[in-house]
Amino acid sequence: MQEAVQIVKTLISKGYVAYFAGGWVRDYILNHPSDDIDIATNASPEVIEALFSHTIPIGKAFGIILVIINSKQYEVATFREDVEYKDGRRPSEIKFSTPQKDAFRRDFTINGMFYDPIKKEIIDFVDGKKDIENKIIRFINNPEERIKEDRLRMIRAIRLSARFNFSIENDSQKAILKFSNTLFPSVSIERVVQEFGKMANYKGFKKAIEMLFEFKLLQTIFPILTNLKKEEFEKRIKLIDDFPPKTPVIISILELFEDTTQDQKIEICKYLKLSNAEIDFVRFYDDSLKLIKKENNVQDHRWAIFYANKNFDLVIEILAIHIESKKRLEFLANHEKKQEKLKVFIERIKNNDPIVKAEHLKMCHINPSKLMGQLLQEAEKISINQKILDPLKVIDELKKSPLWPK
Repeated sequence: MQEAVQIVKTLISKGYVAYFAGGWVRDYILNHPSDDIDIATNASPEVIEALFSHTIPIGKAFGIILVIINSKQYEVATFREDVEYKDGRRPSEIKFSTPQKDAFRRDFTINGMFYDPIKKEIIDFVDGKKDIENKIIRFINNPEERIKEDRLRMIRAIRLSARFNFSIENDSQKAILKFSNTLFPSVSIERVVQEFGKMANYKGFKKAIEMLFEFKLLQTIFPILTNLKKEEFEKRIKLIDDFPPKTPVIISILELFEDTTQDQKIEICKYLKLSNAEIDFVRFYDDSLKLIKKENNVQDHRWAIFYANKNFDLVIEILAIHIESKKRLEFLANHEKKQEKLKVFIERIKNNDPIVKAEHLKMCHINPSKLMGQLLQEAEKISINQKILDPLKVIDELKKSPLWPK
């Protein structure tokens, strides 16, 4: 924070006005300490660049310069008003302005305040402090106009409402319902996914999903949910607030879709433009669900592969949430016992160190080929299922396999 104060002092020393702005001020009033500080000033972007030695013009056309001090980054923006929005997401033109007009161009009253860190005063042109006291989310001025400017504000209103347990003011509610089916194409699916991620970072993720459904935004994002009855929807999401903190957001979202194949889940991931790592997690999670459903008929080699996966610890916690609470501890204890029994084999899989290697098969006149790969896999199964650690004994058993050439 001291770097942010230093920026304000530097600007003031040159005759400019400078305040902390937006979300930091809201969190300060709510007594939620934060180092994520944005600064607003009447200094032009060129002046800001001239005053500070390390800057990046991340949004110079919109008056935004990144100032870096002691490796900490702060957005410093020139007071502005947005002249025109054409794409439902960003202003096509801006002009530099006053603190008051800058406040009135912002989204919600609770985000429209400034703080003077020198005088230690709140500057509030939009009654944001009053709405914080009354626990209200309210668009600044006309809610329909605010939404038309940036359709993503509908989702942000719900995220803030769920995060702080604030109610959304009536006119703002009506505006969201009116425009909920206009979210796309103005807003990219990537931005929607970012909002899901922000929702999941705080308590109240389940409430946020419920509100998205109530305001028809969830049905706009996932049209397949359009005719889903409220009772069924509530049943599907009942567990997501109980998931471990590091659970990927996509796992919570997939709770909305019952009886989906793995391919369908992957299609949802691709629609949301998720990373390959997230898709791999979904594949492993789906495979794990199938494994648990038939766990009494699963051989040890399959469990060893399961336990060796880097995502196992988190997935087993998520799976446990789906089990009746009185059976949950027994479920986890059983898997701890299986892990202990298979410990040496799990470590070998993690280290890519099988008992039988290609060199062993070459000594048996098996040349590198598709058959060799199949035999190595079968050897691994034999080793784990029969708990054999001697490669020669594994090969003796392997020779009994139909795969072994006659």
